[in-house]
Amino acid sequence: MKPKNTLLSKSTCMQEDLDEPPPTGGAGLLSNGLATTTTSKPTEYFPLSEQSSQFRSIYFPGVPNDKWSDWKWQVRNSFTSFDSLEKVLTLTDDERGFKEQSLNLPIRVTPYYAALIAGQQNLQPLRKTMLPTMDELVMSPGEESDPLGEEHDSPVPLIIHRYPDRVLFLVTGFCSAFCRYCTRSHMVSKKDKMHAGTPQIDRAINYIRQHTEIRDVIISGGDPLTLSDERIEYLLNGLRSIDHVEMIRLGTKVPAVLPMRITQKLVDMLKKYHPLFMSLHFTHPDELTPETREACIRLADAGIPLGSQTVLLKGVNDDSEVYRKLTHELLKVRVKPYYLYQCDPIPGSAHFRTSVAKGLEIIKNLRGFTSGYAIPHYVIDAPGG
Repeated sequence: MKPKNTLLSKSTCMQEDLDEPPPTGGAGLLSNGLATTTTSKPTEYFPLSEQSSQFRSIYFPGVPNDKWSDWKWQVRNSFTSFDSLEKVLTLTDDERGFKEQSLNLPIRVTPYYAALIAGQQNLQPLRKTMLPTMDELVMSPGEESDPLGEEHDSPVPLIIHRYPDRVLFLVTGFCSAFCRYCTRSHMVSKKDKMHAGTPQIDRAINYIRQHTEIRDVIISGGDPLTLSDERIEYLLNGLRSIDHVEMIRLGTKVPAVLPMRITQKLVDMLKKYHPLFMSLHFTHPDELTPETREACIRLADAGIPLGSQTVLLKGVNDDSEVYRKLTHELLKVRVKPYYLYQCDPIPGSAHFRTSVAKGLEIIKNLRGFTSGYAIPHYVIDAPGG
């Protein structure tokens, strides 16, 4: 990584009052009531990758390892504009002239993840997934803000009940990093979607309690692991009090973009609520850093079955060798490649979408050439879900 001779200041992206919890309001901030009011001092350390170590020493020289490993510090100090990112990345001319106010989805990249993309070529795969391009402003036929039609299957706020025996429980509109191809970009970061207060959550849990056909609850968002430990336990405890709820799933990208969130305290709490499963979002083998491996191992050691849901993205992972490497690296940390999704047609996503033939080709090139455990289901969402 070729360093720049630039240090980040308060005026760019940092909030130097590091003893404060993550912010609790507004787009791009943690939602009100979903973050703790105090920050405990980290007592554990993640292995520090070479990228993280070099990036921290250059751009955050006053930040010790234990603070860098504090997930709340990472959220507070995320990069949320091209102006802040230009301190650590060489921007293209298009990026420098980009009018961020025209974006449907704002920019948000954790310092940890920025370290993975800093100093690399402009078209590096991970960079493509986090930084908007002019292609994002091009609308194509068939694109919809809610391509799965989830809002039509929402009987009460936070609940999507499309299939008889399972529901989606969308507990937050916040993610620690904003993926440019996000299926739910219409809700992520939006002020009116951010605040899932206790009354809303209780109403959603009561809906599940009243519908005895529901045996499977998928907690998603946004990213539910951006909530405090206490809030997550409130959700799990409420669901586990319902006899007909047999299994609970958590959908998250935290191990890839904010691995230090997987603290031992969190893991010890989660394993009280088995059977608990996790769907992890991985995109490219470059995400399997020492920190991310540690996060996955902690979850697996807690007895949580882990599956990966990967979105097929043009120029990122639409290469058979790249995808095979991703599946192999995931299996090393006990994550089963579960789904390979065709990219959903959200507005401005044509540059990410591949042909169906490409997806079939990748699956074909896995069969007979790798372990059966490494072969996912290839999934295409029909229009309207």
